[in-house]
Amino acid sequence: MSQYIYLVPLFPLIGFLIAGLGRNVLGKTLLGWIPSMAVLASFVVSLLIFRDVQHMDPEHASVVVQIYNFFHVGNFSVNFSFQVDQLSTLFLLIITGIGFLIHVYSIGYMSHDEGFGKYFAYLNLFVFNMLLLVLGSNYIIMFIGWEGVGLCSYLLIGFWYKKKEYCNAAKKAFIMNRIGDLGFLIAVFLIISRFGTTEFSEVFRSQAGIVANGPFILAVTLCLFIGATGKSAQLPLFTWLPDAMAGPTPVSALIHAATMVTAGVYMIVRSNILFTIAPVTQHIILMVGLATALIAATIATRQNDIKKVLAYSTVSQLGFMFMAIGVGAYTAAVFHVITHAFFKALLFLGSGSVIHGMSGEQDIRMMGGLKDKMKTTYYTFLIGCIAIAGIPPLSGFFSKDEIMMHLFTNGAYGKVFWALGMIAAFMTAFYMFRLLFITFFGKFRGTHEQEHHVHESPALMTMPLIVLAILSIGGGLIGVPEVFGLGEHWLKEWLEPILLKSELAHIYINELSHRGELLLMAIAVIIAFLGIILAWSVYKNYDAKKQNKGIAKFLEDKWLFDEAYDNAIVKPTFAAANVLKTNVEEQVIDGAVNGVGKLLHAASNRLRYLQSGMVGFYLFIMVAGIIALAILLFFIH
Repeated sequence: MSQYIYLVPLFPLIGFLIAGLGRNVLGKTLLGWIPSMAVLASFVVSLLIFRDVQHMDPEHASVVVQIYNFFHVGNFSVNFSFQVDQLSTLFLLIITGIGFLIHVYSIGYMSHDEGFGKYFAYLNLFVFNMLLLVLGSNYIIMFIGWEGVGLCSYLLIGFWYKKKEYCNAAKKAFIMNRIGDLGFLIAVFLIISRFGTTEFSEVFRSQAGIVANGPFILAVTLCLFIGATGKSAQLPLFTWLPDAMAGPTPVSALIHAATMVTAGVYMIVRSNILFTIAPVTQHIILMVGLATALIAATIATRQNDIKKVLAYSTVSQLGFMFMAIGVGAYTAAVFHVITHAFFKALLFLGSGSVIHGMSGEQDIRMMGGLKDKMKTTYYTFLIGCIAIAGIPPLSGFFSKDEIMMHLFTNGAYGKVFWALGMIAAFMTAFYMFRLLFITFFGKFRGTHEQEHHVHESPALMTMPLIVLAILSIGGGLIGVPEVFGLGEHWLKEWLEPILLKSELAHIYINELSHRGELLLMAIAVIIAFLGIILAWSVYKNYDAKKQNKGIAKFLEDKWLFDEAYDNAIVKPTFAAANVLKTNVEEQVIDGAVNGVGKLLHAASNRLRYLQSGMVGFYLFIMVAGIIALAILLFFIH
């Protein structure tokens, strides 16, 4: 079945062309369902390929399918080819499965939007590029998909382009991602200079001759991590993600929660063997991930925009994934990618249902009491909150617990990392249930007009919520710890051929006994419940008029990161540009150009007197020229 892998990205590409070219011709029914069915078709093919890979010998399940030779320069050749293995097929199911649910949800959510066809065209184009990213068998094809999803993110964030602030948010995302992308590109150039190829199989096979922690491998892995920092919104390149909430809510669910922002995690996991021989880089990743998880969690505790809370939550959860990568727990990182895709897509779509029911209102201070008016949305949103808080037996408990276990056993400072991670986990439970209690409990705080129009979303929007809620409940079963006696860790076994060398290289000094493992799980659950209880005690009688002061105001203002960047980078850049504009462009460059023009104009004014129209003067000039020429020739010879 792997020979038909090209169909997986081809279907969304066809959907993009149909929706894009036919947006002014086809009706909304076709414009919504054709792209949705295209993604469903990709999901079906992905399932068949996943089944085939599952039945193959794990050691030989990796297959490279060449589509054509992309380009050939001298001895350097790049194939447009796809790699089918355990890792890529897993991500295919996430992208196409959740992508289909979000497409269906969008049919209801965007039904009254005048850009309906354009929206679905962009959405299909994004899925196509994301599939290229995870299927590429080399860094060049991965980079094409990497840049493609960046373009689609820009188009979808600024989808409602008539609002200037939305356009600014799109530009901010595009520019900040370019910083990371430059790092990725430099890493690719370094790989080409050393190995003469970008094919994963050849690069990873050749790594045996690389000195661990040497200058070359540190440069390559740090540049790749810079790329991941931009795409996956880690410190210091994370401020674009909350602003990206300017796009339609289904976009936030698909691009900025379930798929695109996890591209950095996928890229590092795909390159795991390179990072394993660069422990210094891994330590940096651990520190950055930990700082990101903590800082983003503190900011989320004081946000009032329902989507901004979820945006900073996403940044924090991505920090957990990078913490796992930093200690070599690649399976745990992928596990959290999967469970996070389920419950965060659910939460974003749930927030979209609330916004839809509230006639576009996103400020949670204007909500309250929605529990009885939007029952399906409330119960599914509650499931998402329980899952992300890490309450068993929902999916988030298993993936977050696995990350915490690896942190705890990671050398001398493992317990410190674990403690800091648990603080972030405590805040996760607190801010998510703060959001739940303010939005769905208490009295309605909006206008009378809003209260009159509050309603449950249509079935096209609630059905995907129910499916994602089921996945959020049972998704953790793919990685149930062996301590529960339910068999092997399925995901660990599935990814073993991809990650075996890397995960064997990490020896955990303080291996846990079953009793110790259960004790840490119990502590994690207690901490999560404490966060929920604190949220209830603080927000059960929520006063929307109360203003934040001191540290609370500082957190509401997002640690003033945007203001700091504005003062440190934006304003000095504009000031320098104004100086160059006045002193260099206007005086030197424009002065030189205008000076040439004035010189020619003055010279032409003088020369025009030679054209007097008098024949006698012309004869005189001709004779004088002949005499001058004769004298010149006399002296030359």
